[in-house]
Amino acid sequence: MAEEIVNKVAQAKIEQIDLASFLHREEILEIDLKDQLWNELVLKEKEFRAWVKEHDWTTYEDKVTCIYCSNEAIIPAWAFMLVTAQLTQAKQIICGHPDEAREDMFFENLNSWNVDHLKGQRVMVKGCSNIPNPNKAYVVLTEKLLPVVKSLMFGEPCSAVPVYKKK
Repeated sequence: MAEEIVNKVAQAKIEQIDLASFLHREEILEIDLKDQLWNELVLKEKEFRAWVKEHDWTTYEDKVTCIYCSNEAIIPAWAFMLVTAQLTQAKQIICGHPDEAREDMFFENLNSWNVDHLKGQRVMVKGCSNIPNPNKAYVVLTEKLLPVVKSLMFGEPCSAVPVYKKK
């Protein structure tokens, strides 16, 4: 009679964490101030204020919105303030390129994650996730997990790299 195959990985009761689960999934709306510049270089106050007055700001209601300038123009701080003042109904306003906004929101999600349920657990952090600033993410996650977990590993259960074991 053949011996039964035992899945030791499943029996190990290892909690797996995929950092991709902390990615922001909602649409991020963009306001690129470059589009409001004369020759994409100079902000003219009168024309800019006219655009702010005429623009349909309801589009941004309950949406994450980022404000940035995609070229090398120098934008006065008051221009960002003026746009922000119109976005009172936005869910969240981020100053920066959409990629920066996604990274900011990823780290907000990661930092606000309550890890109490992992107290005394063996934890495996999945590698190869498509996340912003991966090295920083692994550092932030490790720092967050060390006080609560029994052990911390990186990779996949079949090829784990031990990182930490509570003594």
